[in-house]
Formats: sequence, structure tokens, C-alpha cells
Amino acid sequence: MTSTPPEPDPENTPDLEPGGGVNPGSTPPEAPQTSGLSEPEPSIVKRFPVTGIAAMVAVALVVLVFVVAAVAILL
Repeated sequence: MTSTPPEPDPENTPDLEPGGGVNPGSTPPEAPQTSGLSEPEPSIVKRFPVTGIAAMVAVALVVLVFVVAAVAILL
């Protein structure tokens, strides 16, 4: 069984003012920020890719085959 750590005593905390505040110079500096991207973003292409056109043509052909097959079964 593990015990919980004791609560810190405000009387023993260094640089703590009454009410819980700290003096302006007593806090550590903020951690450095990492901003920006690690790698450059790829350029945006303004045209539709050839593979997209090929996929649309393939789907259209499959749909056309199913429509022709459905009409052939009904006749």
C-alpha cells in the first residue's frame, strides 16, 4: 500500500506571500516555445489530379456496366 505525499506547508514554501502570491522575480522564466512547422508544407495544386479523373471514369464505367446488366435482365 502506498501513501499519498504530504500536502506542502505554505509556511515553508519560499517566496510565497500571504494570500498565495509570489514576488515578481521569484517565478522561473517561461518555457521556450516551439512554433512553426518542422517541415515545409507541400505546394497546393490548383488542378484536379489525373488519378482523380481516372477514378471517376472507372466508377462511371462500373455504374454503366451495372445499368446495362439491369436493363438486359428486365428485357
